Amino acid sequence: MISLDRVTTPSYRLTQYAHGGGCACKIPPGELEQAVRGLAGQSAAGLLVGLDDGDDAAVVQLDERTAVISTADFFTPVVDDAYDWGRIAAANALSDVYAMGGRPLVAVNLVGWPRDTLPVELLHEVLRGGLDVARQAGCPVGGGHSIDDPEPKYGMAVTGVADPSRLLRNDAARPGLPISLTKPLGLGILNNHHKTTGTVHAEAVAVMTTLNADAAGAALEAGARAATDVTGFGLLGHLAEVVRASGVGAQIWARQVPLIEGTRELAERGLIPGGSRRNLDAVSALLRWAPGLSEVDQLLLADAQTSGGLLIGVARDRAEELVGLLAAGDSLAAAVVGEITAEPATIEIVDA
Repeated sequence: MISLDRVTTPSYRLTQYAHGGGCACKIPPGELEQAVRGLAGQSAAGLLVGLDDGDDAAVVQLDERTAVISTADFFTPVVDDAYDWGRIAAANALSDVYAMGGRPLVAVNLVGWPRDTLPVELLHEVLRGGLDVARQAGCPVGGGHSIDDPEPKYGMAVTGVADPSRLLRNDAARPGLPISLTKPLGLGILNNHHKTTGTVHAEAVAVMTTLNADAAGAALEAGARAATDVTGFGLLGHLAEVVRASGVGAQIWARQVPLIEGTRELAERGLIPGGSRRNLDAVSALLRWAPGLSEVDQLLLADAQTSGGLLIGVARDRAEELVGLLAAGDSLAAAVVGEITAEPATIEIVDA
């Protein structure tokens, strides 16, 4: 049964001031690819990661031991509580640095605010939430930029550093690597239920505000080189980016993928965000489904996540080590959910 933790009735339900919510309001992957077509392939001194493979952040190498990571992420309210929205947005922005194997150095706020509609006191709470999570990450927040906007938006631009020889990249997957997932799925569905009914899912908030710092550290310690984070394009959408960038295939074991409690029941009731359906359509040409898997099974794997976990590929002889390291840290779902295969541009989902 679904655990209805509490129903919130704040003075302002922030999710009602935006057409979408969280990473589910991303531009669909197919449209985004069309928008950036012809812009990739830049040649610049020290540029290690750019637009070419849709990785989590840009990376520029400064010297043999230092690479700078640059990223930005922002979205409309995913929860009604202003402080929690700030925490979630900050954790999500910081995740792009962790997904590259880096350490965040400094962040700046990105704010769009309907100043004639929502009070500045709520914006203060949003910024306070972002600052608290950035402090947890050891990352100072050094200012930012704001605009008067019809819909509220918040996020951060984050700069980090990494060892260029130990970057986590989405083009580094090789056949035979087990795939580990570090957070359970279901955030898009639970957030859609929250937006629709006001029901607060405390576990979803806990998942979204958990930093991916420990997961990134565990991946590096286990010798991983292939990783990405699972956000608005869902597990299948972000895995598709890995498959295309690395020239490999993948197999996902559908029954091994962890879900937040209550997610499947809500999905079966039809509470699936439009972004999750668009995600599934965008990668359908790559997918081969086992006969026993339902439409709900498919949509769960395409569910648009906000501040989701890392997908990590690590050598088979170190997979157990990685799972142990994840379990010992703050990762919420230390699960092996599949493996990288040799057949290019194919994702097989098996009923196992």
